[in-house]
Amino acid sequence: MNPTLKVAKQFPNTYFEHATGYKTDKNVGIYNARFYEGRYLAGMVAGKMTKSNVAGYVAAFPIPEVVMGINAFTRGMRSVNPKSELKVVWTSSWYDPGKEHEAAETLISQGADVLTHHTDSTAVVQTAEAKKIYAIGYHSDMSKYGPNAHLTAVTHQWGAYYTKAVQDAMSGKWKPGNVWGGIKEGMIKMAAFNQVVPKDVQDSVNKTAADIGAGKFHPFTGPVKDNEGKERLAAGKVITDDVLSKMDYYVEGVQGKLPVSK
Repeated sequence: MNPTLKVAKQFPNTYFEHATGYKTDKNVGIYNARFYEGRYLAGMVAGKMTKSNVAGYVAAFPIPEVVMGINAFTRGMRSVNPKSELKVVWTSSWYDPGKEHEAAETLISQGADVLTHHTDSTAVVQTAEAKKIYAIGYHSDMSKYGPNAHLTAVTHQWGAYYTKAVQDAMSGKWKPGNVWGGIKEGMIKMAAFNQVVPKDVQDSVNKTAADIGAGKFHPFTGPVKDNEGKERLAAGKVITDDVLSKMDYYVEGVQGKLPVSK
């Protein structure tokens, strides 16, 4: 983010778009996707497919973007399987296939039979395939790396936004925006389901996705309690974007303590 802003000042006649940032300038816009919406849906799949009632999550850094994904996944999982729990292993890296593989192995050894990740390689899906357990991909459809393991994936669809940004620049309409789009805007979609996922589960996930897109349901609708029992959001309330963007706690169902972000 900060290097983008620095370079943008050196090239004032060029437009810049930065993913997941929070600072803008006269020629710098920011955009992001509501990953947590897809995470909730992925959690529903995990909750129905786990036999051990333990899922595993390989995570990069304990920042709000990642934490809200962990929490949304857990809430989705427990909405269909109240006995299920989530274990998290942190890699302190966005992309390190070796570390991601080791983290996946650790989670499997702790009883997880469904894995997912907020890291950038395919290592978690590949490890699940090798160990004959399930996995849910992230960023893109990773089924070719784990044809048996891969249940679905939370995919990020940037194409339409990029096309609009370029068209706006070409027509002189570009302005520095702050975009946070989700299922409604088509920026978050679930990949195709593995045939092992029962049809009733697929139907339930698709219905919830439609409800999220229509604004009828939010993955963080109260009551929300953290994993120490403290109420973070009252019953019937819906979390605001401002509070969501500062999320610094685990919800009920996540094991362990959240590391301090450095």
